[in-house]
Amino acid sequence: MTVNQLLKEKGRDLWTINPDATVLDALAKMAEKNIGSLVVMDGEELIGILTERTYSREVILKGKRSATTRVREIMEKNVIHVRPEQSVDLCMALMTENRVRHLPVIEGKKVIGMVSIGDLLKCIISKQKFIIDELEHYVRG
Repeated sequence: MTVNQLLKEKGRDLWTINPDATVLDALAKMAEKNIGSLVVMDGEELIGILTERTYSREVILKGKRSATTRVREIMEKNVIHVRPEQSVDLCMALMTENRVRHLPVIEGKKVIGMVSIGDLLKCIISKQKFIIDELEHYVRG
């Protein structure tokens, strides 16, 4: 399965934040949307990603204040991303190798969606269930 096929199934909802927003605003948005990351956009340009992991390491552990720290101060600037034609297996390999849980999907220069480790696991489990069902059907005749 490709990332594009996965996005068609799960939807292309994309939650973003401005780099000048406070970390507290970003956390409130993540809580409201029940998500673990936000794509940081400057207009139409992807400039970073903010995750719960980044927050814990860059704000909590460093004694910063969420209400006064700007997203741009703590966001991950080196954003690992994928293209729509790439496979779910490649996404899993990238996530494992880079220890990330969220991958923005970029088509050309435009961010068109986000896939999470949960999305990929759900896809893989569904594929395995289908294969098991087919094998059981074959065995039973």
